[in-house]
Amino acid sequence: MFELSNSILKIKVKPIGAELCEISSVKNKKQFMWHADPDVWGSFAPNLFPIIGALKDETYIYNGTKYNMPKHGFIRHSKDIKLIKETENSLSFSLTYNEDLLKIYPFKFEYIITYTLIDNTLDINYTIKNLDNKSIYFSIGGHPAFKCPLYKDENYTDYNLVFETEETSKTHLLNTETGLVKNETKPIFNTKNSIQLKSDLFNNDALIFKDLKSRKVALVSDLHGEILNVTFKDFNYLGLWAKPNASYVCIEPWLGIADHENASQNITEKEGIIKLTENETFRANYSIQIHEHHLG
Repeated sequence: MFELSNSILKIKVKPIGAELCEISSVKNKKQFMWHADPDVWGSFAPNLFPIIGALKDETYIYNGTKYNMPKHGFIRHSKDIKLIKETENSLSFSLTYNEDLLKIYPFKFEYIITYTLIDNTLDINYTIKNLDNKSIYFSIGGHPAFKCPLYKDENYTDYNLVFETEETSKTHLLNTETGLVKNETKPIFNTKNSIQLKSDLFNNDALIFKDLKSRKVALVSDLHGEILNVTFKDFNYLGLWAKPNASYVCIEPWLGIADHENASQNITEKEGIIKLTENETFRANYSIQIHEHHLG
């Protein structure tokens, strides 16, 4: 386990997948992340690469060849990702292509994730380097799960996700059997800019937004005010999810999305896919800020 702290926050990162598994207050020890109960959902904050969500038939096609890829890609389960740099306020991890990965993802790349603590904010920075002699194709995203409710005197329904601006976006519905995106959408906002958390909110899987105006969303308690916020200025998609009746909510910045039911499966045509040309480097950032009221 890797640890990083300043005078306000402490984080922990698992070696497998370089997965963030704790954000806590240094002063009062309060834990803000889900505890990954394996009987409910045994993850904390998986990193998603080189796809988001499910593929049609768990398969994509590149240059006429079919490849199989698990849901959300291979980074989250990788034992090969290594710590490459540690500073007073940051941890950087890297995974470079290898012969086994080339069998399921025929692109030469380096994936770097850096966690940086700045006061009461955790920055998560992704860097993708194209090491190939051709363009590479990928999606990337986060999947952090936050404890909810945070205090013993609260219920799940005391919480709302509050967006920074008024929204008209609808959730794009998923086929619950295949995990693929359907043609249907559904209004989901309770007010012009908020969604109340309810035990059945995610009965039909994740809420998926493609056209949000906001690039910040806060987890807000009716009893204790804003708990934290996630800023995702570099991400065009947002997923919200939890297991039904579970005591957490995932706020997921994405650059990419699951396959549509009528997807061609050609990775170069995949919705949300990023094309990175030879010798180029891609960067994206999102941040988690814990409200100071809960840190003392």
